[in-house]
Amino acid sequence: MSLINVANLTFAYDGSYDTIFDNVSFQVDTDWKLGFTGRNGRGKTTFLNLLTGKYEYRGTISSQVEFEYFPFQVDNDELNTIEVVESIYPDYVHWELLRELSLLQVEDDVLYRPFRSLSNGEQTKIMLAALFLKENSFLLIDEPTNHLDMEARKIVSRYLNSKKGFILVSHDRAFLDRCVDHILSINKTNIEIQRGNFSDWWENKQRQDHYELAENEKLKKDIKRLNESAKQKSDWSHEVEKTKNGTRNSGSKVDKGYIGHKAAKMMKRSKAIEGRQQAAAEDKSKLLKNVESAETLKLTQLPYPKNQLAELDHVTLYYGGKAVCRDVSFTIEKGDRIAVTGRNGSGKSSILKLICGDNIDHDGNFRKGSQLQISYVSQDTSFLHGNLTHFARNHNIDESLFKAILRKLDFSRQQFEKDIASFSGGQKKKVLIAKSLSEQAHLHIWDEPLNFIDVISRMQIEDLLLEYEPTIVFVEHDSEFCSHIATKVVELQKD
Repeated sequence: MSLINVANLTFAYDGSYDTIFDNVSFQVDTDWKLGFTGRNGRGKTTFLNLLTGKYEYRGTISSQVEFEYFPFQVDNDELNTIEVVESIYPDYVHWELLRELSLLQVEDDVLYRPFRSLSNGEQTKIMLAALFLKENSFLLIDEPTNHLDMEARKIVSRYLNSKKGFILVSHDRAFLDRCVDHILSINKTNIEIQRGNFSDWWENKQRQDHYELAENEKLKKDIKRLNESAKQKSDWSHEVEKTKNGTRNSGSKVDKGYIGHKAAKMMKRSKAIEGRQQAAAEDKSKLLKNVESAETLKLTQLPYPKNQLAELDHVTLYYGGKAVCRDVSFTIEKGDRIAVTGRNGSGKSSILKLICGDNIDHDGNFRKGSQLQISYVSQDTSFLHGNLTHFARNHNIDESLFKAILRKLDFSRQQFEKDIASFSGGQKKKVLIAKSLSEQAHLHIWDEPLNFIDVISRMQIEDLLLEYEPTIVFVEHDSEFCSHIATKVVELQKD
């Protein structure tokens, strides 16, 4: 066991006024299986890059272990996979590599195929196996689940649970629960570490947030009552003080000493109340600093005159002349929330594109309602660039509504001035979701909408879909999201 010590860490990107980390200090045990969570744009990937020495920073990071970053950069994916493994770890022992691949349920023959011919999930498993072979290394695993289907996520989570010595960035709640024993969270004002899995951390956070919200309301009422009481006591003191220079109603002489004593006593009480006011205000100022904003999102779909919007009847899809899935049949009716599931390569995205009207090679019957308006969220975000104002205009959506949705998804106003190309992966995905929520449509088609998106925003989107019950067909590998949202499940089998 050794420690990673972070002391007084301060960092901001060159030319940026936004400080990502400000005088942060904490310790990490290198035996921990540490889950790393926090809202998009808070600096999770940045922190991993700081550990590897990619950027200059103020403060100190000290450790007796070497850091290895996942995903590893493969410069030549034409190489056979065994050669890629050698480039990651030249001193690997072959039987140890085979043992790791067996744990990850990867066949040995992939080692002798070009790396580029492997699926994204297979590439992920190969890189994890190679990196975990390195001795005295602490792995920084950055969002591995984005290229894994549900079954692969279960396999990789079991694999990681058998290991120790890593930081795992992931927004998949079930995945984190299966393979971490500590949580490091980047909050609004600090970084904190807790023992337990994600569900333990989330339960503690909700309990703390509810306590602070209740305490805040109590202090607000106390401050209001003290303000009224202080004003009353102060007014009484001034009124009594005025009588020192007057006479009683009976005409007798005023006892100035008695009145002065009474006024001073009232003023003393007023000062005491002011002190209690100040203490209450100070207590209040310590609350709610890390309570996350998760405002309610809204969605209004266009009414469609018929109950059935589309139908697939014994559809077989082809890719490159080869069938990827066969005999797919289902209908899309009003209010359906249909999860299309299956392993990578089973044709899920192709099904969605067919529904959207793309020219997908297929047999069988596909029928879609006339004048059906569809809003589509793609997996790909690489085409996003320019500022948000131009993006809204180019897509004919209401700019004010579009930006209001992004604000609810934790975008700062400063973010509105930046080029979308500079956004984090999660922020780019939020741009596409906000666009979709701003569009007039009868049907929403979302292809892996939650890739890179933080947990709290996922919960916001879940609440939206449960409250407004739109007609939607989606592909998503987050098992928690699917189990909460789907009213129907279409499972595709690879041909």
